[in-house]
Amino acid sequence: MAQEDVFKKLVSHCKEYGFVFPSSEIYDGLAAVYDYGQMGVELKNNIKRYWWDSMTLLNDNIVGIDSAVFMHPTIWKASGHVDAFNDPLIDNRDSKKRYRADVLIEDAIAKIEEKIDKEVEKARKRFGENFDEKMYRETNPRVLEYTQKRDALHERFAAAMSEMNLEELRQIIIDQEIVCPISGTKNWTDVRQFNLMFSTDMGSTADGAMKVYLRPETAQGIFVNFLNVQKTGRMRIPFGIAQIGKAFRNEIVARQFIFRMREFEQMEMQFFVRPGEEMTWFNHWKEFRLRWHKALGLGDHKYRYHDHEKLAHYANAATDIEFEMPFGFKEVEGIHSRTDFDLSQHEKFSGKKIQYFDPELNKSYTPYVIETSIGVDRMFLSVLAAAYKEEVLENGETRVVLQLPAALAPIKVAVMPLVRKDGLPEKANEIINSLKFDYRCQYDEKDSIGKRYRRQDAIGTPFCITVDHQTLEDNTVTLRERDSMEQHRVSISELHALIGEKVSFRTLLQKIVNE
Repeated sequence: MAQEDVFKKLVSHCKEYGFVFPSSEIYDGLAAVYDYGQMGVELKNNIKRYWWDSMTLLNDNIVGIDSAVFMHPTIWKASGHVDAFNDPLIDNRDSKKRYRADVLIEDAIAKIEEKIDKEVEKARKRFGENFDEKMYRETNPRVLEYTQKRDALHERFAAAMSEMNLEELRQIIIDQEIVCPISGTKNWTDVRQFNLMFSTDMGSTADGAMKVYLRPETAQGIFVNFLNVQKTGRMRIPFGIAQIGKAFRNEIVARQFIFRMREFEQMEMQFFVRPGEEMTWFNHWKEFRLRWHKALGLGDHKYRYHDHEKLAHYANAATDIEFEMPFGFKEVEGIHSRTDFDLSQHEKFSGKKIQYFDPELNKSYTPYVIETSIGVDRMFLSVLAAAYKEEVLENGETRVVLQLPAALAPIKVAVMPLVRKDGLPEKANEIINSLKFDYRCQYDEKDSIGKRYRRQDAIGTPFCITVDHQTLEDNTVTLRERDSMEQHRVSISELHALIGEKVSFRTLLQKIVNE
């Protein structure tokens, strides 16, 4: 099945089973805004808990805060967002649709890479076990032609973005004969800049109102609280401050479901270090964060690093962790060495001294910062995309299953009486009452047991417990595992330990530490 079709099915699945709904749907929706349903909010909260615990439990020098969405507008002047937080936009005159010029070019580069990959895959099938991919990529004329074309385009694109040369970006689009996906034409306008921040007025009267912004990122709330946290927590460098919170960007080209939205959630950690030690810590966090992702067991081959060639004005190193989505490898997390830019800027614009006195060096300095920033919504999508499976069973039936990491699953265990009589519902509720203090449980008595299993598979429930007449005789139940569909007869007294071992966050956190 084409990946595009898989993605459509995944989006449909999210709505059908209560994971994600279009926002304001009864009013025909609001573009690029989504609501998380009853299953989605549980999965989302579990992702956030996994991240939070990995930061604050595994690192005794990282603490958390929760800063306000509204902040003094000068903060965004100091950070550069007022002047430089722009996207290069281009319109197609025929379709009247607006696009990000850089995304159009990135898609063109990706199409060339797809052609290279197709040539490699054809050769792999032709030569079988004797296939030497490295040599083939270095010697095959067609692959070399595509590679040279890709590299030349990438180099030209990187130079244009580095200089933010809008005319050159448009010329690349013209030269590459990039067409509008809607109209199919190349009738493009000039490229222009568009600021992404939402603004509003704060104050009781129109005349006395102050123009404020909905924060486009959570990082600045950490920087302006650096001294508050450092002093009240008696923190010693190196130390980090973590935060989970909403951010808002007026994305013109919001697409691919929840991958790029106007209201989204970030999990960010700013780690403050001595100047000169930033690259050591950059490499540490780059490696630590990849272990965090891989511990979920979604497939190590689905991740890759993408080092930035064009660095932001504040950075001296940056890399992305990309995940293989149904629409290609895309960024889910960024690790950046931000130097001392942010704290220095806030010191300059606020007039307040923002420095750290290092007792070991007996001097004050402005710390450097390593940032890890991950989008909750993108992480949510990557987990669902990796977990979604359509399996053909031995009897020819097809089941849709979400093979979610057990610790992240919205429902950990479903308890099902075989029939709705003979005391079985009462016994099932007794089991739920013994488990619900530790695990989110669901009671299900409707339809045949097979249909109930399929329903739980579709929402990713790791375990199903079936209560039957034998249960009343010997206090045992059938425990069914989602992925293998294997069923075991176990004692009710063993359930807590068996389930707990599989769904515990401790198991995930230990994988990060032990790898």
